[in-house]
Amino acid sequence: MNISSDIVVPANSHLSGLLPSWRDHLLAERGLSPRTVEAYSQDMENFFSFRAELHADTTSENATAPDDQEIFLYMAWLRAHHVAPSTLARRLSALRGFFTFAMEENILKNNPALMHDNPKLPQYLPEVLSREEMQNLLAAPALDNKSGYRDRCMLELLYAAGLRVSELSGLSTGDLDLQRGVIRVFGKGAKERLAPVHGLMQQLLDTYLRLWRPLFRSAGSQLFVNRAGRSLSRQYIWKIVKKYALLSGIRRSISPHTFRHSFATHLLEGGADLRVVQTLLGHADISATEIYTHVQAERLRSIHHQFHPRSRA
Repeated sequence: MNISSDIVVPANSHLSGLLPSWRDHLLAERGLSPRTVEAYSQDMENFFSFRAELHADTTSENATAPDDQEIFLYMAWLRAHHVAPSTLARRLSALRGFFTFAMEENILKNNPALMHDNPKLPQYLPEVLSREEMQNLLAAPALDNKSGYRDRCMLELLYAAGLRVSELSGLSTGDLDLQRGVIRVFGKGAKERLAPVHGLMQQLLDTYLRLWRPLFRSAGSQLFVNRAGRSLSRQYIWKIVKKYALLSGIRRSISPHTFRHSFATHLLEGGADLRVVQTLLGHADISATEIYTHVQAERLRSIHHQFHPRSRA
């Protein structure tokens, strides 16, 4: 291997010793979720295990710091073990972030992972409900009891604002501004955005807050709680979605995220601009929203067919 002369402290142990500080940095300064931080930590531990085997015949004092060729060997080793492209991309992202942090701590002077491109990921079209399916699903909960009314509000809000399940479960009563028709949402990385909601959603939430939520006897400020008054888990919300999907006659597998996909797709079908949908979804990068461009392509084809003189001919 060609060892870079920009390395300050080469020993593997010095780098792995940065992991606790890096985890704190990701949690406190980057605002990543504990689950994401744990995944990145495991990725780095996997890399350090690979390095230990690679330099098994080298003492700690003489071990080389990672360079771009070593990263290449690591990625090749992962591919040889049939690691999925999405996992490869995440592990490369972890390496880049960790080495950047090491540079900030004056352990490294360069980032050897920046030389490597992300693996190409397959493009999957998201699962989307038709407008009729969505209408039937939203109408499935009964509105004559506290659990049914709560469930109706949750399903409506997933669709009305395109929320992630973590965003829904994290809502508090103080996040609602029903007079203005907006809710405050904390997305990935604790990024805050204001999500507009329609008039029917405002009415449902107003009735829920006045008449039904007090019956749950919640001691906290969480908007949606279980019968014990505690906040709802992601798994609990997923089960609620599955329950009403079956009641409404939907036999294929859907999840809370299906509401978010349907929200974006139906907006684009109605003529919304992709940049507007990006803002409403809370995507930092337009590339994350571009999975819905197939909808725009269909709409453009329809407009072209309808108005181009040769198409009419």
